[in-house]
Amino acid sequence: MSQHVLSLLVEDKPGLLTRVAGLFARRGFNIQSLAVGTSEIEGLSRITVVVQVDGAPLEQVTKQLNKLINVIKIVELEPDQAVQRDHMLIKVKTDAATRGQVLEAVTLFRARVIDVVSDAVIIEVTGDTSKCQALIKVLEPFGIKELVQSGVLAMGRGSKSITEKVAK
Repeated sequence: MSQHVLSLLVEDKPGLLTRVAGLFARRGFNIQSLAVGTSEIEGLSRITVVVQVDGAPLEQVTKQLNKLINVIKIVELEPDQAVQRDHMLIKVKTDAATRGQVLEAVTLFRARVIDVVSDAVIIEVTGDTSKCQALIKVLEPFGIKELVQSGVLAMGRGSKSITEKVAK
């Protein structure tokens, strides 16, 4: 099985996300990551879906997605032709003795401290999946109290855009 990243340009309509996710579920695909947000065109949103599947069944799902009336365009983003980033907030237990070590790790990973209280810090990190996972491994010994992660955000490299030839 291989990982596939799909970028969907869709009309911003109620229930569309449920129908899109339902197509994957009916085929027995587990969505590893899902991110949804507005696009640069008013009334259109972008859905980024990461799934692990073999090639042929994914083609069937893509064809079915294209049949949904509110789906404008679907692009599979190849890893070498796209920029992919995760975004995480991590709350780490700290005290006077460990805070310096945690802050050193934050600096090493080019992350940011966004909140500090006497017994914890909240760290924001953005990067590829391996960078985020590596930071988690470094912070685990200190005690991760809470972690929240966005879905993968991905965009094709170069000047081409998924919204080209779409009426603005």
